[in-house]
Amino acid sequence: MIELRNVTKSYLHDHGGRKTVFRNLSFTIPPDCNVAIIGRNGAGKSTLMRLLCGLDAPDSGKIITDKSISWPVGLSGGFQGSLTARENVKFVCRVQGAKGETLRRLVQYVEAFAEIEEYFDRPVKTFSSGMRSRVAFGLSLAFDFDYYLVDEAMSTGDAHFKKKAANAFKERTGKANLILVTHGMGQVRNLCDMVLLLQDGKLIPFEDVEEGIAAYQKS
Repeated sequence: MIELRNVTKSYLHDHGGRKTVFRNLSFTIPPDCNVAIIGRNGAGKSTLMRLLCGLDAPDSGKIITDKSISWPVGLSGGFQGSLTARENVKFVCRVQGAKGETLRRLVQYVEAFAEIEEYFDRPVKTFSSGMRSRVAFGLSLAFDFDYYLVDEAMSTGDAHFKKKAANAFKERTGKANLILVTHGMGQVRNLCDMVLLLQDGKLIPFEDVEEGIAAYQKS
């Protein structure tokens, strides 16, 4: 269970002043449920994801959970460009407390999942955005979280990689849950049990996925 309690979040606006994304938002994300968060561009989906995983903090209010929550799956912005993919992966794994055989196993998992062959030992700054996403995706999945946050990560890559990513989440059914932000309604239908429509700073729940998609398409 993840509870948002009176969460307010605003940012400095480019033209001065502040833009409020959420004001006193309260909502409980049900346990044991794969959830899609959908809404128009600018509705605050990515902001909400950053709040959930702790990359950003609310101006006021609290996010309460006793579950482990991943960083956004596929997030590659933290990679050091002059280091190889292998070196970057080792660094993150060590930060997470891995060492010895566990460290080797995690690195091997990411290397196999990314499928970038010899590029795994080349500097990340030479990678295409798709290659960076593959490594970042594999790195996120190498760790066991209660919730995986996915912000458009499965919209990149070829059909083979998208299928591989979707299967990786399906294999975690019953052990972990997914919170997905996407504009791809096929992914919502295939992976999620309920829809949260983010509109005007509020979360509108739909237990029927098709009803949620229809409401989004009409918004």
